[in-house]
Amino acid sequence: MVDLYIYYKVRDEHAAQLAPLVRAMQAGLALQADVTGTVKRRPGSLEGRQTWMEIYLAIPDGFDTALAAAVRQAGLDQFTDGPRHTEVFMDISTCA
Repeated sequence: MVDLYIYYKVRDEHAAQLAPLVRAMQAGLALQADVTGTVKRRPGSLEGRQTWMEIYLAIPDGFDTALAAAVRQAGLDQFTDGPRHTEVFMDISTCA
């Protein structure tokens, strides 16, 4: 199983608008793909920007496609500042 960690920047003035969109998108993904996501942010901001992270654990094959479609449908890009960066991690026991 692999986990996704997706981080991106959000301008302070867009945070209140973006948070409910991300949560609604994650609720839809939980129903559609049976993957529960969380969203976190770094404390504080730098130059008026916050760093947010979405976390999806134990994702099934094809989840990245469902996630990309959900991001587009939710319109998240209008409230993010720059690209979304995706990191994939897996358990150490499955790497060997």
